[in-house]
Amino acid sequence: MQFSENWLRTMVDPKMTSDELSHMLTMAGLEVEEVEPVAPPFSNVVVAEIREIAKHPDADRLNVCQVDVGTGTLLNIVCGAPNVRVGMKVPCAMAGAVLPPGADGKPFLIKVGKLRGVESQGMLCSARELKLSEDHGGLMDLPADAPVGQNFRDYYQLNDLKFTIKLTPNKADCLSVLGVAREVSALTGTPLNLPEAHVVPVALTEKLPVKISAPDLCGRFVGRVIRGVNAKAPTPDWMKQRLERSGQRSISALVDISNYVMLEMGRPSHVFDLEKIHGGLDVRWGKKGESLKLLNGNTIEVDEWVGVIADQKEIESLAGIMGGDSTAVTLDTENIYLESAFWWPQAIQGRARKYNFSTDAAHRYERGVDFASVMEHVERITALIVEICGGPEHVKVGPIDDHIVNLPQRLPVKMRTDRANKVIGVPFTDAQIADIFTRLGLQFTQEPGLFSVTPPSYRFDIEIEEDLIEEVVRVFGFENIPSLPPVAPNAMLIAPENTRSVFTLRRQIADMDYQEVVNYSFVEEAWEKDFCNNAQPIKLQNPIASQMSVMRTSLIASLVANTRYNLNRKINRVRIFELAAVYLRDANVQDGPLSIAGYDQPKRLAALAYGPVAEEQWGMPTRNVDFFDVKADLENLFAPKVLRFNKIDHSALHPGRAATVECEGQVIGLIGELHPRLQQKYDLPLAPIVFEVAANALQAVSLPSHREISKFQAVTRDLALVVKQSVSVQSLLDVFHAEIKKADSCKIVQDLVLFDEYRGKGLENDEKSLAFRFSLQDTQNTLQDEQVEQAMTQLLEAATKGLAARLR
Repeated sequence: MQFSENWLRTMVDPKMTSDELSHMLTMAGLEVEEVEPVAPPFSNVVVAEIREIAKHPDADRLNVCQVDVGTGTLLNIVCGAPNVRVGMKVPCAMAGAVLPPGADGKPFLIKVGKLRGVESQGMLCSARELKLSEDHGGLMDLPADAPVGQNFRDYYQLNDLKFTIKLTPNKADCLSVLGVAREVSALTGTPLNLPEAHVVPVALTEKLPVKISAPDLCGRFVGRVIRGVNAKAPTPDWMKQRLERSGQRSISALVDISNYVMLEMGRPSHVFDLEKIHGGLDVRWGKKGESLKLLNGNTIEVDEWVGVIADQKEIESLAGIMGGDSTAVTLDTENIYLESAFWWPQAIQGRARKYNFSTDAAHRYERGVDFASVMEHVERITALIVEICGGPEHVKVGPIDDHIVNLPQRLPVKMRTDRANKVIGVPFTDAQIADIFTRLGLQFTQEPGLFSVTPPSYRFDIEIEEDLIEEVVRVFGFENIPSLPPVAPNAMLIAPENTRSVFTLRRQIADMDYQEVVNYSFVEEAWEKDFCNNAQPIKLQNPIASQMSVMRTSLIASLVANTRYNLNRKINRVRIFELAAVYLRDANVQDGPLSIAGYDQPKRLAALAYGPVAEEQWGMPTRNVDFFDVKADLENLFAPKVLRFNKIDHSALHPGRAATVECEGQVIGLIGELHPRLQQKYDLPLAPIVFEVAANALQAVSLPSHREISKFQAVTRDLALVVKQSVSVQSLLDVFHAEIKKADSCKIVQDLVLFDEYRGKGLENDEKSLAFRFSLQDTQNTLQDEQVEQAMTQLLEAATKGLAARLR
């Protein structure tokens, strides 16, 4: 749907700019696709009158014109247009005017110059030169009443804009300027100025016989005989402008008037040449074998699915779609039959597409056209025909012949206020809704919380409660609805920097060459006893299989089962992990959205390594994975946190090759080699190394902390201590770390590692030697020997005092 903004503002003129009007229409559901000016920019062009014409002395095809531009002085302008004449009013570009760009894309500047020796003080313009049309047959001939000297853009309303609206199929009531004006009036509260409905006096008694044989095709048929029209009368410029700015080309006065009223009021109509109609008209469905030559020149075959208007001899029109060529008006037509009707939408839908074309009339009729205002619209067309095509002295008008056989029944549609509030998500009062319905021109009755609305004759889109709710929200404004989720307010939160997601954990351990497995949370009861020493597991009331009867409290048993499954299929190297929940009895747990009273369901990460450390290759000797390989992987997962390992006895792990995992003073899991008893029971040639830790401990990470990088050289010292074999390395590390934190002289110690262990000659049977390497460095000064010796002495004394260690 395309229309002129100025035309719209003649019906409703809200106090808003073009951009604001465009935005408001779009937000109300009438999407404005494009807003463009009706003419390109140009300046210093005025309405002028040609007073005198003389032949150019040196050119046969040029004339020298004396032109009045309203300044009191006539301009001398050389013109070569064939239609130039004295008294003609034309657009005149005066010296200094800038016209629209030509073929080279550059604006055209008008200057005072000489043509064949005669000075020309401007240029008389054609429509093509002003980029108003492609007509270049001569000067643009303006009406005789055009005011001389007036700015041509103002006179011709060239500061107008063309609006192009993309309408949804349900908004057929807006396929006219009047329909859009209704919407603007309802949205802004601006009064609506309807076109004048001038009733022309009836001067004839003549009627054309009409028969409606198909009430399911045509519900109302209105016709009128009009005699004495002047079909050659020119279409007024104001009508041509509005038609062109609505995408219609001017054809002839009678056709233009019909198209104009269709654009103005949404009412398609058709003008027949009365002398070409044979007898009366019959509105009926087509018959197999009938044909019709249309106004577009195509000849079509009709059938029982297509409606037609026929006379006693032939088909004259394709009902609601296009007129026939045999009764088309021409410039010689004097007597016409004006027809407008209500065609049932379902009787028009799809018919034009059947013949591979579309028309403005079919586009409107298949969506629904106002069936109550046919008489008023026919009067509007009649008044324009009388005004333009001969005047009341010559044109004789017959009475309106109105045939009503089958009109739609408008049943009330109910809408509940509570339902509207729930669907829209905004609280409305009955008074607000009543005001919206009143502005929309909807008739309604009201009870507390309930409206009963009778749709107008021009609204075919109001059938159910949701249609009325849509009307409420359109007028209220979609942009005024708060952007809230339908259930509860919600906001996307940034993930805390001190927390890793489980997806990150999976990626990190997968990067260490472990493959993820997914197992059932249901396991064999014997597994719980073997791997967890759990004699009272959580039993299922209805297990899916007898060997899956209890809930697991550890992930290790499932990983061992996965390993055995792979070994049975000749896979001799296995590195797998699982991140899942375990199920523990805990009386402190209460019911909640994700919890069940009496049962704790923490997530854990478990991993298993079996067989060679790496795939067999020439670059390194083959050796089987051991405790320290897996311990290194676990420490890498927790880095930069430092883990502490303490020896434990566990029923599923090898005595002496098992430890608890501590992080920040909390026991978070265990690590070790599978117990030989279970290795034998589950037919494993080698003992796998396993660990299982709490996932929440892995997810918690420390934020990075910055410290100065020393520019001074580091010093390395080794310290070999002899201790009892019962003393663990972790005990010595604890003593050293405690002394580093406590003693100021030891603050320069940056790192220490165990690099050697010795048992044998030179030591007692119950002794062992542990060698540590210390890295010392100061951030402020180069270390002196005295500082280093003092720190090392302090550390040796702490080990001697705490664990009876002696220097080797």
